[in-house]
Amino acid sequence: MSMLMSVATIVPTSVPRCNVDVNGELSANYTASVRKFSSRRSRTSFAARSCISASVEENMTNAAEGSVPASQDVLASSSVSSSSTASPRPWSTKVLGSALAATLTLAQALSPFPENFPGSWSVPPAEAVLYSPDTKVPRSAEVALRRAIPVVNPSMRKMQESLEDIFYLLRIPQRKSYGSMESDVKRALQLALEDKDAILAAVPADMKQKGLDLYNDIIGPRGLEKMLEAIANKDPDKVSIRLANTLEKIAELEIIQAPGLAFLPPATYQDYPRLTGRATIALKLEKGDGSSFTVASGGGPQKTAVLEIVLDGYSAPLTAGNFSDLVLKGKYNGIKLRTGEQSILCDDQGDGVGNTLPLEVLPAGEFQPLYQTTLNVQDGEIPVLPLSVYGAVAMAHNTAAEDYSSPSQFFFYLYDKRNAGLGGLAFDEGQFSVFGYVTKGKELLSQLKTGDIIQSATMISGQDKLVVPNSSS
Repeated sequence: MSMLMSVATIVPTSVPRCNVDVNGELSANYTASVRKFSSRRSRTSFAARSCISASVEENMTNAAEGSVPASQDVLASSSVSSSSTASPRPWSTKVLGSALAATLTLAQALSPFPENFPGSWSVPPAEAVLYSPDTKVPRSAEVALRRAIPVVNPSMRKMQESLEDIFYLLRIPQRKSYGSMESDVKRALQLALEDKDAILAAVPADMKQKGLDLYNDIIGPRGLEKMLEAIANKDPDKVSIRLANTLEKIAELEIIQAPGLAFLPPATYQDYPRLTGRATIALKLEKGDGSSFTVASGGGPQKTAVLEIVLDGYSAPLTAGNFSDLVLKGKYNGIKLRTGEQSILCDDQGDGVGNTLPLEVLPAGEFQPLYQTTLNVQDGEIPVLPLSVYGAVAMAHNTAAEDYSSPSQFFFYLYDKRNAGLGGLAFDEGQFSVFGYVTKGKELLSQLKTGDIIQSATMISGQDKLVVPNSSS
């Protein structure tokens, strides 16, 4: 049994479970991939067990025929000393032990033994997710927002996924896989050409021309064609630039295709303001001590600076809608900020303004958000808008109940992988209503201190997506 124990410790199973891979990125189609992968792992486990059973049965047959002493226990053979007085035989216990160790090692690599081995051979779904190479959690605001756009045309999403694979190929520090990059781009181009009519048919009538212009930008000389040229020249910098530009155009076209929500909030919250798409908020900041900001665009020290937040009403319509409504009412003008170890909190405890907001989280793979419910990352639940992104914007908890958000107090999350859990996920992942991300002025977040002020908050786009029922005005 000593050999079995040594093999079983090769891959620890009693580690915290969360749904990440080495790249730390999560697929938007997460739930389906989890089920598929869990099923595949179950079949792999069965195959591995069959292989082990066959190997043990063969060895026992050899024992019955005299090749191995029948009294020799197969698992205990590893502990037999090489000085055994048994008569010479074709299959020595040492060789048998090595073969069994190799078999168990392979089985362990394919399907880690559960904690209650040997009582159960099943692999819990969350553990299967931990080892899934398809699990990808967004690590930037741009990627998270792009993946949060509802799928209207499947070909558009397949194009996006094919091109996003190139981001991972570009991370390889030495030899780049330009052949795989070329295949990904050609696959995306083929999808765009073959499904052109359906792609453009999903664009609203009043946006047809803009949709056509975006489509041509994607497939034309400034898009996929230019990317193929950069790949042929093996220029990773140009590939990265072309890739970012093309994915931005794809996201724009997908947003045009999804002009509103595909669901209605629960009847309880029908009278709440809701954002039915995307909106952009500009926060003008000033230092409370009279010092200056340093901005990425240059120009020297500045007394005021602006950061922009993109709100995602697709994933958090009530939370983003409430925030937008408060911005228009001037709620955040003159509000001070308070900094913490990993967050910057709006120093506002509420004054009756705003709605009694339920916690609102959209799990990946689900059709609409969950309300008053947190997610359990260890059980494979990951939000479409993860907190584990630098510059995530979320509502603080209500002081009376954690299944409700504060009516008006929000915070910026300063994600730091060094202070995160397994796979780089924040320990509070799935516990707050994330409703947007800082997309411009991220460099300002690290410069903010307690006492700094939001001089003004302005809605610069998306007001047409805000629905404010009369009863909440």
